[in-house]
Amino acid sequence: MENIHLAAEDEDDLYTGYNDFNPTFDSEDLDNDVGFQQAVRTSHGRRPPVRFAILIKIPGSDAGAARPMTAVRAAGYSSSLARGSTFDPLGQSKGPAPPLEAKNEDTPEEKIKILEKKVNDLIEESCMAQANGDLQLALEKAKEAGRKERALVRQREQTGTADHITLDLTYSVLFNLANQYANNDMNTEALNTYQVIVKNKMFNNAGRLKVNMANIYFKQKNYPKAIKFYRMALDQISNAHTEMRIKIMQNIGVAFIRMGQYSDAITSLEHIMSESPNIKTGFNLILCYYAIGDREKMKKSFQKLICVPLGIDEEDKYIPANDDPHTNLVIEAIKNDQLHQMERERKALAEKYIMTSAKLIAPAIETSFAAGFDWCVDMVKSSQYVELANDLEINKAITYLRQKDFNQAVETLKMFEKKDSRVKSAAATNLSFLYFLEKDFDQADRYADLAMNADRYNPAALINKGNTVFVKQDYEKAAEFYKEALRNDSSCTEALYNLGLTHKRLGRLEEALDSFIKLHAILRNSAQVMYQLASLYEMLEDPHQAIEWLMQLISVTPTDPWVLAKLGELYDSEGDKSQAFQYYYESFRYFPSNISVIEWLGAYYIDTQFCEKAIQYFERATLIQPNQVVWQLMVASCYRRSGNYQKALETYKDIHRKFPDNAECLRFLVRLCTDMGLKEVQEYATKLKKVEKMKEIREQRVKSGRENSARGRREGSASSDSGQSSHGASAKGERLSVTLRSLPGSNEPYEASSQGEIDASYVDPLGPQIERPKTAAKKRTDEDEFEDEELGDDLLPE
Repeated sequence: MENIHLAAEDEDDLYTGYNDFNPTFDSEDLDNDVGFQQAVRTSHGRRPPVRFAILIKIPGSDAGAARPMTAVRAAGYSSSLARGSTFDPLGQSKGPAPPLEAKNEDTPEEKIKILEKKVNDLIEESCMAQANGDLQLALEKAKEAGRKERALVRQREQTGTADHITLDLTYSVLFNLANQYANNDMNTEALNTYQVIVKNKMFNNAGRLKVNMANIYFKQKNYPKAIKFYRMALDQISNAHTEMRIKIMQNIGVAFIRMGQYSDAITSLEHIMSESPNIKTGFNLILCYYAIGDREKMKKSFQKLICVPLGIDEEDKYIPANDDPHTNLVIEAIKNDQLHQMERERKALAEKYIMTSAKLIAPAIETSFAAGFDWCVDMVKSSQYVELANDLEINKAITYLRQKDFNQAVETLKMFEKKDSRVKSAAATNLSFLYFLEKDFDQADRYADLAMNADRYNPAALINKGNTVFVKQDYEKAAEFYKEALRNDSSCTEALYNLGLTHKRLGRLEEALDSFIKLHAILRNSAQVMYQLASLYEMLEDPHQAIEWLMQLISVTPTDPWVLAKLGELYDSEGDKSQAFQYYYESFRYFPSNISVIEWLGAYYIDTQFCEKAIQYFERATLIQPNQVVWQLMVASCYRRSGNYQKALETYKDIHRKFPDNAECLRFLVRLCTDMGLKEVQEYATKLKKVEKMKEIREQRVKSGRENSARGRREGSASSDSGQSSHGASAKGERLSVTLRSLPGSNEPYEASSQGEIDASYVDPLGPQIERPKTAAKKRTDEDEFEDEELGDDLLPE
């Protein structure tokens, strides 16, 4: 105990004052203290006893260093706790709290709160439906919100709490309803709803909604009233809201342009360009000055347009400047984020307006469009759009093309041969295209190579190179270039189309079909693609699929006579004569000069025993090909078949006057005169014998000439000496053969056409064994198939 002592009163430490005497704590008289004894006998006395801290002097420590003793138990624990009890200072072991009292929803206040919540929910649902594109549902929700809100107002009036009506809720309901009316093109209802809001003086800033009303009038093309409301809204918007005022003034300017009041529009647009210039306003200002023909103002406005700040970062910001991985990760993350996409769209829009403005004013600001383009190029070079100068030069060349000045276009494009790779590739692509159109395939190939060397990833250059190889019939190599173009740009429709044609020429019909089906998925309404698909299915001997694609084709081009004729041909091959007649007749209506269609229709009426109707078709064929005797013979046969022998005789006589050496005509004249008992029968019989005899002599001469020619060739191949002598005979025989072939035969017209086009020999359909004329429509070869067989050349977009 010698090491234990009470803290001294005069020790200067943190625990000074613990030993100060307080009579309250005097324990000597506690036995006589009534209050203390009473407390001990109650629950208050069963509290844990108070423990006093004592100082413990540690041996070896300094004599004056002493501290009070601390408690040996942790706070909150007591020895008086029963054995087995747990520590529960918060009293959680007593069980859950009693449930809250249920709200009484029958009270007026609760009903009003529930109704207000329903109104707000309906407004939110209406807005969400509009955002999802379901405008009808959005309008229904807005109407329901309006009905609930009116019921809420009535309920407040009934409960005497009309002073607590929420104006913001009423405003939201009306504004959303008007907006949904406008979205559903219910303009009258929208205007009436907006008018209710605007006339209510209790709504703050409701006058701004006159802008929405003006927009509706603008949509209705009621421009004077739109301008009136725009100006009323402008008067109610303070100068602090500069951006809003600028937008309203821009709408006023556009309304004046629509009305043709360009001077008033210029006033508004000039004010905007002086206060807060933007690209659209500058472009509209140029349009106004162009409309009134003010050259100097056009130039000044163009200079203002190219000086408008875009407020976007430079592209160099997105190029890694060092090898810092953290910086490179950040740049990679922001390279294609929404902000950068917005910047690119804004820049692309500005470039579009500048290019359009330059092309518009170039012919108007100077004496020639070339001088105007040069001025625009100089202005652009000194602006932030330096890269547009080369595009303007290329547009200058395209303008030369539109004016049919090909030499100037070529000269302009050739200036780009020493420019940077992108521009050089674009110019060389256009030059290749021009030379290809002029069928100078060597030059087209040269410039296609130049464009590819400048930019190997330019799909247009690869297509032009493929085209030059295609015309040389090196289809395998052309297909490789088209495939490479597709690898660089999978949506390049020209490459896909040309690849399909190449596979078709190579006989790879399934691959060609695959290419055109892919192309049809991109170009849903392309008539050329549909025709190629129909042609491929016909080549694959699937006429039903061919007919299906042709039916889709005529839904796009219902007046194409060639497509209708092709449908008639397919139905005829399937044996459906009625459908074939329908489409052949429709083809004849749109193009009544197609010989194959006329021939089929005439033969159809002969087969169906309506020879009188067939006459009009063969007479039209006679007008189209007056030197083809076969059509006139068909007219005479139709007269004879219908029983009009006199008219048939006159027709045959007329044919004999035009074609006196035609044996068929004389043969039928002899037959008719014999049947009718006419005296001219002997005369025609004599002429017929003479014609037949001349025909036999001609055929013998042709035959002997061919034999002499063949004999000469055999002798020439036997020995060189005898070959020299026989060569003269052979050449003489060939010349004789050619001379004889050039003479018209007895049954040929003087201007004979090729045998594949029309068969001049005629067999009368009146005899016992009749042969009908050929009824197959002329098949369209690869060269005949639309213009789609033309290769898809590529020109830079304007």
